[in-house]
Amino acid sequence: MTSLRFVFLFLLISFSTLAQKDYKLWLQYTAVNNAVMASEYKNNLKGIVVLGNSETIKVAQKELQAGFLGMLGNIPQIKSEIKEENNLIVGAASSLNPEIKKLVSSDFDKINNEGFIIKSVSIQNKKQIIITGKNDVAVLYGVFSFLRILQTNKSLKNLNIADSPKTNIRILNHWDNLDRTVERGYAGFSLWNWQKLPDFIDQRYIDYARANASIGINGTVLTNVNANALILTPQYLEKVEALANVFRPYGIKVYLTARFSAPIEIGNLKTADPKDLEVMNWWKNKATEIYKRIPDFGGFLVKANSEGQPGPQNYGRDHVDGANMLADAVAPFGGVIMWRAFVYSEHDANDRAKQAYAEFQPYDGKFKENVIIQVKNGAIDFQPREPFHPLFGAMPKTPLMMEFQITQEYLGFSTHLVFLPKLFQEVLESDTYQKGKGSTVAKVVDGSLHHNKITGIAGVANIGNDLNWTGHPFAQANWYGFGRLAWNPYLDSEVIADEWLRSTFSNDENFLKPVKKMMMESREAVVDYMTPLGLHHIMDTGHHYGPGPWVSNLSRPEWNPVYYHKADKNGIGFDRSKTGTNATAQYAPEVEKLFDNLQTCPEKDLLWFHHVSWDYKLKNGQTLWNGLALKYQEGVDEVAAMRNVWNKTEKYIDSERFSEVQMLLEIQYKEAKWWRDACLLYFQQYSGKELPSGVEKPTQTLDYFKSLKFPFAPGNG
Repeated sequence: MTSLRFVFLFLLISFSTLAQKDYKLWLQYTAVNNAVMASEYKNNLKGIVVLGNSETIKVAQKELQAGFLGMLGNIPQIKSEIKEENNLIVGAASSLNPEIKKLVSSDFDKINNEGFIIKSVSIQNKKQIIITGKNDVAVLYGVFSFLRILQTNKSLKNLNIADSPKTNIRILNHWDNLDRTVERGYAGFSLWNWQKLPDFIDQRYIDYARANASIGINGTVLTNVNANALILTPQYLEKVEALANVFRPYGIKVYLTARFSAPIEIGNLKTADPKDLEVMNWWKNKATEIYKRIPDFGGFLVKANSEGQPGPQNYGRDHVDGANMLADAVAPFGGVIMWRAFVYSEHDANDRAKQAYAEFQPYDGKFKENVIIQVKNGAIDFQPREPFHPLFGAMPKTPLMMEFQITQEYLGFSTHLVFLPKLFQEVLESDTYQKGKGSTVAKVVDGSLHHNKITGIAGVANIGNDLNWTGHPFAQANWYGFGRLAWNPYLDSEVIADEWLRSTFSNDENFLKPVKKMMMESREAVVDYMTPLGLHHIMDTGHHYGPGPWVSNLSRPEWNPVYYHKADKNGIGFDRSKTGTNATAQYAPEVEKLFDNLQTCPEKDLLWFHHVSWDYKLKNGQTLWNGLALKYQEGVDEVAAMRNVWNKTEKYIDSERFSEVQMLLEIQYKEAKWWRDACLLYFQQYSGKELPSGVEKPTQTLDYFKSLKFPFAPGNG
């Protein structure tokens, strides 16, 4: 009996140790196996001199201790003064003595208030390493960056780093509801346990803050953009305050979604008209109430007059009226209004892709200075691939912030391995030509093109209460990569993949090289087996999980996939050129010319902008029909290749994560074939052509695929 108990205890401990790896994200702090680097680290890190005693500095010290213990097997001595050499000196500018401050004074000119300095220096002929910044949160960012150096086995010799975030607001948008369901969430329920708050502080809240701070995320919107006014009541604000208190030492501000009709729903007013004096005062009083509880409250995110959400248009007003009224309410406290540009109307179904531009571009320069317009990366809705949103090249007098979707609403949920920083980078590098060549989306977003005062990047979070946070171990890389690109929109996604793999799994090159290649190719694979050559929004109804190009019975035309692909006997694709809806005219002339011409339009965007004959010759000599079918097959083959790569990694990582990813890749392979077969069978009705050589024949009928239903698909609530 006793031996059985020991076996059970051993299994329990083994399981929890393995499970913890999934939970730790990229903050694994596993032992440095490279003997040369481990020796260098130990020789250069004899002690830690911590300057300051704020909650943030205490967090930084605790993180260093955890990192050193895990990676080096010991915690260097914590010291209050510098006597010997090879110390790590950690503290903000205000805590440095004049001698040390002089050594880094020129570096402070290179950083902003959130930037940090990591530098090798000599103090009284003794070698030291300094981590500093203009405030304690900046120091914390520097500490996490320093630990990443160790995690990725880089040398500590001659360190000279001065790094600052290029955007002000680097924020996660949680589409979390008060009942703990998560709209478009595929990793369990919401992190926020509103029932137990404010008195029960889950360790997850702290670990969430750690993870975000480690990649420079400095804001979180706790609630769904399809907002519930109850979050603004005292009962819930007390709970929000508790979370804000947890996040503050990590430099994270809390934001909330504002339901535009809140003055009616919880304020007993008869209207929510932004021009009504009582309504204006209600919002001002509400802002005062919130800031009294949470002095560093960030502000409001607003979805208005979109998909049934209330807004200023309900009262004959416009977006400027609504946004500026709320901006006045939070302005005295330094608050910001993030007003979403995701709008489309059932009354104008000419081309959904044109509507955000039509509603917002005429208001350029009319918003208050603490309003920033939050624009999705593309004009439709987080598709596997979209051309960049035309608004990024059309509102020079208005700050625009990027909205990316980290959760994989249209990319196979957390079942499919898709490295999204590749998508993010593609958008950020796109050239708007607003001020001539080189006017990239990144320069619009970081404010450098138009010298905006406020800048930002938002990511719709993929986080839930699953043990591994994101539902798929590799979906953690999308959270990580979003944070790194929000900090620096010019980072290369391959660098991000390398950092994440080394920090999360292994520094072994035999593991890194093939798996990094797999990650870098994964997004294109998904485009190929879902929406090749510019196809878009052909997912099934509601849940957006699988293929549904046949759907045509929804009440609004622009909700139906047939609206977007327009397949007929003559061809396929949405004509947005001059001969169609003329959506190309919303871009700068250079971009318009590129997209508008069938011959110059990039083939990756071909069916986004043009209705193309089935016999049209692609650049590779294939007809459109053959090329489309071969792209679908290529996507399936790419997933098979990913699966084969992963099957060879077993000896490099823990068995639990290996098995988890292996099983998920099997599902992805099956579902890639489902996408290929369902779409090609459907489109074949119109092309009337046989599948080309090299494309596997479907084993099911079109009627079978049409019959599939997913009433309980996650993230649909």
